[in-house]
Amino acid sequence: MSTKSPRVVVLICSTRPGALGPLVAQWLIEAVTLRAAELGVELVPVALGDLNLPFLDEEEHPSSGVYQHEHTRRWSAIVDAADGFIAVTPEYNYGMPATLKNALDYLGREWAWKPIGFVSYGNTSAGTRSVQHAKQVVTTLRLVPVGATVAIRIGDAVESGRLLPDPARDTAGVGLVDELVRVAHALRPMRERARADALPGPVPGSYARRLTPDDAPEVTVLQRCCWVEEAVVNDTMAIPALHESLEEVRDWLETWHTTGIWLDGRLLGMVRARRDGTDWQVGRLAVVPDLRGHGLGRWLLRTAETGARPDCRRILLFTGAKSLRNISLYHSEGYQSEPLARPDGTTGLTKGISAR
Repeated sequence: MSTKSPRVVVLICSTRPGALGPLVAQWLIEAVTLRAAELGVELVPVALGDLNLPFLDEEEHPSSGVYQHEHTRRWSAIVDAADGFIAVTPEYNYGMPATLKNALDYLGREWAWKPIGFVSYGNTSAGTRSVQHAKQVVTTLRLVPVGATVAIRIGDAVESGRLLPDPARDTAGVGLVDELVRVAHALRPMRERARADALPGPVPGSYARRLTPDDAPEVTVLQRCCWVEEAVVNDTMAIPALHESLEEVRDWLETWHTTGIWLDGRLLGMVRARRDGTDWQVGRLAVVPDLRGHGLGRWLLRTAETGARPDCRRILLFTGAKSLRNISLYHSEGYQSEPLARPDGTTGLTKGISAR
């Protein structure tokens, strides 16, 4: 399971003045806030009425991802950043509001492989027919409806314009968030494989992408498990990767171009690179211990090299002076040991850009 905190957008779907939707959304957020904090979930309320989305007015098909209008780009950014959704929706004439259908139709890939839950409200059916209508649409967009729902019968739940207290409804709301988060974690690998910047990785079923500060927890774990062996071989614990805090990892992920290989939500390996004067500096090459010898390190190293800037003259990296296995790999890839030994016990290797 990923350690990344999921972001759940609570969609308030009705735009009718005086609608019950904002009140229902407020109840939901208050009822589940404690549980959301325990799960590390960020709840983001979004009212469709505040987005000012006209009826779909983009010339290109949503699947193209080519958006001409600023309102579409804003909506795309909100949906793209989310890991799941809870739609707070009324039932209008056996169906969902046109505002929800329109908002869904605006986008394509941004919805894919994210769970969606429903809190419905209405009279005779407590809004459940709206949910059934919406499910036909959301599954086409590769959203994944969860089984847990909350259905509110207005005549039983509302008095003098307010929701009556209902412990059973509160429990159902918490259950909805629990299930949504479990499914969001399970679907994360599929979401990431669908990202525009994801590339096929060297292991069947794996993919590679640039790491961001949000990946700091996984990077920290990878560093701790990979550099223990380096500490033993080089007889030193003075290795930054073993001691960096989560915040320190986030900081360098902001400034280094770091590539990670993922498989089923697990970070298998990484490498970082950046320009330093006329050098292209490569570092933090790491592969999980159980997959060493399968070509991941070599693949990552070559990937880092391809990013070298045109004005760089050489590639530079450092490793432990006693890390013979690492040094052997670098020699086999054309690197030469340099008289660059440092007081911290590392040694430098270089490779001319033209030798790539």
